[in-house]
Amino acid sequence: MNEEYHAPTLNSYIAKTQHEIRPTIVLAAFEGWNDAGSAATDAVRLLLESNAHEHVATVGEDDFYDYQFTRPKTRRTGTGRVVDWPCTEIFKIHLPQAAADLLVVLGVEPTFKWQTFCSRIIKVAQSHNAHAVLTLGALLADVPHTRPVPTSLASDDPRFQEHLRISASTYEGPTGIPSVLGVEFERYGIPSLSLWAQLSHYVAQSPSPRVQLAIIELLEEVIPVSVPDQKLREDTLAWKHGVDELAAADPDVAKYVEQLEQATDTSELPEASGESIAREFERYLRRRGKYRKDSPGSDFDI
Repeated sequence: MNEEYHAPTLNSYIAKTQHEIRPTIVLAAFEGWNDAGSAATDAVRLLLESNAHEHVATVGEDDFYDYQFTRPKTRRTGTGRVVDWPCTEIFKIHLPQAAADLLVVLGVEPTFKWQTFCSRIIKVAQSHNAHAVLTLGALLADVPHTRPVPTSLASDDPRFQEHLRISASTYEGPTGIPSVLGVEFERYGIPSLSLWAQLSHYVAQSPSPRVQLAIIELLEEVIPVSVPDQKLREDTLAWKHGVDELAAADPDVAKYVEQLEQATDTSELPEASGESIAREFERYLRRRGKYRKDSPGSDFDI
């Protein structure tokens, strides 16, 4: 076990391709239906706060939003009050040590003209030589807060499935802008994959640091970035302690959480295969190496 493990990543995928213009990986998250507990967008905000970046473009015309549904916000500044309108911002993070830079899309799910909205983002991405797209989302689910946060990576692209050892999503039904954006990118020959995390539906309010942390840890496994997360880990511990206390104070909630725990533990028994155990051990080793390098803190189970 002395050899360092090198997991397949989007960085290693792009490193194998031929390109004259430096490529980018598009990372996208949107406030709204696909952002339970604001976990996906908060994860991207922390990524931007932790890395030098430049503003590239804004997508946010009146035609895209119903302002009675997605309200603009006012705030005071040194020169007076300003109005922040719902929009989507695009930033670039330069990663000279990696095979690709990051093109970060962060905004609000539009109300209208989704195809036009996606085409605007794709046009910007093409001008920055986008080679891959990773969309982030968080959803409410019947999962207990006392167990590790369920996360998943999925892609319909055979190249990603082979390189990252992942499968296609089997979901069919109502969808949000992250999924639509991924499909639209595929139409232009740019492969996409999606990262999802599940939030316990009985603690759906934001912020949700525990789910945010789960997204960041999986994000760090597939793209060449590192996000300082000590403060987020402290917030996660405080959040979990608070939810534990609330659940213990209500017998009905405590019983419901116990039922979810039993259902979760039973459903995960068939997954205890040699391959899944090895995969989790690999993730553990990477996390341990990160903490030893960045901080003296102990390992943390989300």
